[in-house]
Amino acid sequence: MELFPDKYKLTKQQSLFLAKKKWDENIYCGMKMENRNITFPQTQTILNGVNVPSVTLDDIQAVLNMRDAWRYLFHAIDEPITLTLLCKLNEFVARNEALEWGVLRNGRVGSSGTDDVPPLPVQSEIEQELADLLAADMTTTERAITAFLWGARRQMFWDGNKRTSLLLANKLLVEHGHGMLTITEKNMERFNELLSAYYSTNEMSEIKRFLYEHAISGIDFEPERREPERAR
Repeated sequence: MELFPDKYKLTKQQSLFLAKKKWDENIYCGMKMENRNITFPQTQTILNGVNVPSVTLDDIQAVLNMRDAWRYLFHAIDEPITLTLLCKLNEFVARNEALEWGVLRNGRVGSSGTDDVPPLPVQSEIEQELADLLAADMTTTERAITAFLWGARRQMFWDGNKRTSLLLANKLLVEHGHGMLTITEKNMERFNELLSAYYSTNEMSEIKRFLYEHAISGIDFEPERREPERAR
C-alpha cells in the first residue's frame, strides 16, 4: 500500500484552473514562510496592481517576484524539470533580494534557526540529486513534497530557496493534475517547527506526513447523483 497516494486526479484544464485560482494564496504562503509582515488581503491588492502604502517596498518586491515566477511557471508547465528551470525560477523569486539570483551560490550560508550549514552546491551533484529524485519510485504527490523539502534544505541559491522549491513542487503537482502544495497560515507555526527539526537531522518522515495531511489541496467534486427509478 502506498504511503502517500495521489489525492487528486484532475484534467489539464482543471489543474490549471485550480493553480490560477489559488496562486494568490500560494504567493502569500511564500511570504509567510519568509516571515514577511504582510496580510493576505494586502497580497491580493498588490497582485491586482494597486499600491498598498502600509507595506514596505521590499515586501511588495517579494510579492511581485513570486507573481512573475508563477507567470513563468504557467508558461513552462510542460517543460522538463532541470537545474536550468530551477535557476530560472530562482531568478524571478530572488530578483533584487539576494547577492545573486538564478545561479548556484558560491559562498557558505547557514539555515536560519539551526546550526546546519549546507555544503556548497556543485552543479553535477545537484543535477544528479534532481535526476534521482525525479526517477525515484514514488507517487507524484510524494515526489513533490520530497522535492520541496530537498530544495529547501539543500540551499542551492543565495536566497529564496523555500519559495523556489515550493514552485518546483507545484510544477510537479499541477503538470500531472494532482492538486497543489500550499501551507496555510494556521499550519505555518507547526510547519516551521518541523522544518527546523528536519534541517537539523535530515530526517523528513514527520514533516512529509504533515505536509501530505495538511498542505495538499485540490478540487473536490460532488459524486454524481442518480434520480431514483420510478416504480412501474
